[in-house]
Amino acid sequence: MDWFGVRAVFAFDFGERGVLAYEERVTLWRAPDSAVALELAGKDAADYARCLDGCEFTGLLQVYDVPEEPGHGTEVFSLMRDSSLPPDKYVTAFFDTGWERQGLIDGG
Repeated sequence: MDWFGVRAVFAFDFGERGVLAYEERVTLWRAPDSAVALELAGKDAADYARCLDGCEFTGLLQVYDVPEEPGHGTEVFSLMRDSSLPPDKYVTAFFDTGWERQGLIDGG
């Protein structure tokens, strides 16, 4: 049995500003192969969406074979994407758009 990180994407309709909020959720699964991990994660994603008002599972699942036994600092998901954008524009386009629902960590 190996470990797999699976990213699932969900859409939430909170009725705000006429836009949807999207959540990327990474879960960790122990399974004999990636197909079984995807099956387990897919069932979990459907259950997760059913339990939350305004939530819809988009159907997107991406699996990552965790290369070692999980522990402190273990990488559990990784995805590489090709882009002609320079780093600052890439981060703004995909990760820091200004629409993220996140808090700030006080570094002081």
